[in-house]
Amino acid sequence: MEEAVIQKAIQYIKEYFADDYSGHDYWHSFRVYKLAEEIARKEQANLFIVRLAALLHDVDDRKISPDTYERKENAVSFMKQCGIDDRIISDVCTIIEDVSYEGNSVTPQSLEGKCVQDADRIDAIGAIGIARAFSYGGNHNRAMYDPEIEPSLNMTRDEYRKHISTTINHFYEKLFRLKELLNTSTAKEIAEHRDRFMHEYVDEFLLEWVGKR
Repeated sequence: MEEAVIQKAIQYIKEYFADDYSGHDYWHSFRVYKLAEEIARKEQANLFIVRLAALLHDVDDRKISPDTYERKENAVSFMKQCGIDDRIISDVCTIIEDVSYEGNSVTPQSLEGKCVQDADRIDAIGAIGIARAFSYGGNHNRAMYDPEIEPSLNMTRDEYRKHISTTINHFYEKLFRLKELLNTSTAKEIAEHRDRFMHEYVDEFLLEWVGKR
């Protein structure tokens, strides 16, 4: 039954995110699923809960579906249709609630939540993270860079939600912070190369911006 639910969830998110070009598309959720699965195996977490939460983690995201965000209506509806136990539904919804970064970091209480949060954050850094950042910025009419606009650091949750900046500033405001906010040793190991590559990219970008390359 568990494998059948996972396959249904994969098909569900493939259809749900079919028209998304903001960097929160089907492939993002699928990569988070695969990363979370890898982390969960090494950290000995409950694989079914991790896999299910990873696949559904964005279907009620505030940025994508603000009307269902509070009650996680899309995720709950899908799980109920699959006959998932109420306890598991509650666990998955708690993980989904805690996964996002919004100016500060919520540390999930469960190992499963830590695995999913780590996977989501790893997909926000490295080469894929760079591509997603510029995809999201272009999708929301944000400038790539403006040297006259300084990054805003240490924002509150409300400030972060309302904040409009440049894509390069987003690296300083969020992406460069993620490696230090990871929960598991497995995720920290995966993140080392990605984080280094991302810093090197921004350094190169800033040099090219002023014509030094």
